[in-house]
Parts: sequence; C-alpha cells; structure tokens
Amino acid sequence: MEAFKLKLDEALVREMGRHLQRASPAIDRARFEAVALQGLDELELKARAHRIADALDAVLPADFDTAATVLEASLGPAGVGDDLSLLRTGESGLAGWAVWPMTEFVARRGHDDVPRALAALHAMTQRFSAEWAVRPFLLRHPELAFATLRQWTRDPSPHVRRLASEGSRPRLPWGMVLKPLVADPAPTLPLLRALQDDESAYVRRSVANHLNDIAKDHPALVVQWLGEHLPGASPERRALLRHASRTLVKKGHAGVLAAWGLGKPLKGEATLKLDARKASVGDTLGLAVTLRSRSRQAQALELDYAVHHVKADGSTSAKVFKGWRMVLGPG
Repeated sequence: MEAFKLKLDEALVREMGRHLQRASPAIDRARFEAVALQGLDELELKARAHRIADALDAVLPADFDTAATVLEASLGPAGVGDDLSLLRTGESGLAGWAVWPMTEFVARRGHDDVPRALAALHAMTQRFSAEWAVRPFLLRHPELAFATLRQWTRDPSPHVRRLASEGSRPRLPWGMVLKPLVADPAPTLPLLRALQDDESAYVRRSVANHLNDIAKDHPALVVQWLGEHLPGASPERRALLRHASRTLVKKGHAGVLAAWGLGKPLKGEATLKLDARKASVGDTLGLAVTLRSRSRQAQALELDYAVHHVKADGSTSAKVFKGWRMVLGPG
C-alpha cells in the first residue's frame, strides 16, 4: 500500500507548477518547484502540505485577492456527487491532494480579507476538503465565519454543506482543537439542526461525528439532543443519531442508553468463557458469551466487551469494543 505522504510528491508539485503558470503566466514556476521540492522526500504528509504552501507563498502575488484568483483559475472542475476520492489533478486543472496546500495558503494569508478567503475555500472544498483551513477563521473571525457557515448549510454542493459541519467540529482529527467550541458548542448547534436531515449521507455522517465530538465534553447536551430529535425520527436520522451516540453508549452513559430504550440491567445471567488461559501476540483468542434470561419479557440488549491492555508499569487500560445489539427472548 502506498504511503499517504506520497500523495504529495515531486510529480504532483510539477503538475501544480504547470497549472499555476497556466492560470497566470507571471508565476515563477521554477522557483515554486524549487522551494516546494527542497527536502520534500524527508517530510511526512502534513509537513509536505505546509512546505508546498511555503512555495505558494513565495511566488503568488502579495495582493490576496489576486493570489486567490490565480489559485481558483488553476482548479479543475468541481466534484459531482458525494465522493471526492476519485478526483485527480489532470489536464483540466488541480483537484484532489494538490488542493490541500492551497487551502493552507488561504488559511495563512486570508485574514485581512475574510470574505474573499472564505469564497476561495468554498471553491477549493469542492475539489478536496477545506475542513482544516476554515478553522483559523472560526477562531479569529467567529462572527463573520459562522455567518458564512450558516449560509453554506443551504449550498447546492454537498461538499460545501459538509464543510459547515466538519470544519467546525470541536475536535476534528488532524485539525487544531477549537477550544472555545470545546468549552461551549452552542455556535455550531444551528448548523447541525440545519444539516441532520440533509439528503447527502456524506453530510449526515459529518453531523454524526460532530455530535460525537460534543458528547466527549458535554454528554448532557447530546442526551437533550436525542430527547428532542430522536422521537419520530426517519430511519436516516436514527442512523445518524445512533452513530453520534457511539462514544457514550460504549461508556454506558445512562441517559443515552435510556434514550435508545436500553440501560436496564440484564434480568438473568451472563457467562464469559475464553478458549485459552494464555495468548501470545499473533495468536487468536476465542471468547464465548452465554446469556440466560430470567424474565418473562423480551429484553433489548447492548452487548459490548472491554479488553484491559497491560501497560509497561503493570497497570491496565480498558478499551471497549462494539459487540452486538440483540433482543433476548423471555426465558
């Protein structure tokens, strides 16, 4: 399997140089490629994106609006449908991984003209994702940035609508933690309300992950959300809310379990058996669970299991794995 860092390699840098010069003949393509390729092979993926952004900074015009116009002109056609993974840089312009460094450039240079910067990210996120690049604007210009995100929830493109949710996640993987939203996620709740019934499963999954982020710091808010939005929910919304509940379900949070009709103790017996007393790394260890009901009523069960990993100091750390959802019949 190809290393992820190779998504940003010498060949892609040279393609970027070609399309940048196509968009603006004044661009010093040789300098862009020299700066971008200096030590690139020794860098990991994120550092490569930042190095290429350095090269963009070195050759694009000082005027941000002009620079953003050059970047937009170098882009290929916008992605159609939910899946951007097949988009590639080609004869028609830049798309896919090449766009990441471009969004990083906007995140660095766009703060003196926020509307123009967000317009550039609006275009770029339809060829890759601008979820990391929009976050500095949420921190430094929250009023204008959130007003724009609210408009994006009604955008025709699912990639723009997803950005409204994904870019504002408090704890987005690979992105800076948005500490104000960790402390108080209220500014993002109108976005999630507007998007939780989106026609795109891609957008709805982002909403679920966003709610799951909130659950890590404000479980009571997610319990309240379930109370408001779970009754009478469509199958699509139920699936979203179920995914949003996953962290709190694994923790056995009473309020979330109750919202899903779970959380009552098993009326009966549960027995766990392992097929070996010892296992070495690489071995397979079978486990069998026997449940016996002592109830005259069917019982809805959420059955997870925890593995207690032994750490270097001899203590253990439990990791919960998802098991099964089932209905145990009476008797």
